[in-house]
Amino acid sequence: MIRTALPLFAVLALCACTPTTGVGIEPIPGSITYGGHQPRTRLMKAPVGSTFEHRFRDRPGREVFETYQIQPDRSILLIRRRVRLDYF
Repeated sequence: MIRTALPLFAVLALCACTPTTGVGIEPIPGSITYGGHQPRTRLMKAPVGSTFEHRFRDRPGREVFETYQIQPDRSILLIRRRVRLDYF
């Protein structure tokens, strides 16, 4: 029984995993690209594919770290967001 249950649970756990990409991350108030706008100044000297981080506080006051990647057309794409939760 255990020999069949363990692989079954492993398969179910792997099926529940989904890859994360920057395509599904929606900007929030405070994000550089919030509202569908790109910055007016283009990052001309930065190499394509390079990343940079933007730090701000959201409305509840949590610290948010967002990582952006420079695209070939010199626009930026939000690829990662981390929210620091303070419990103090």
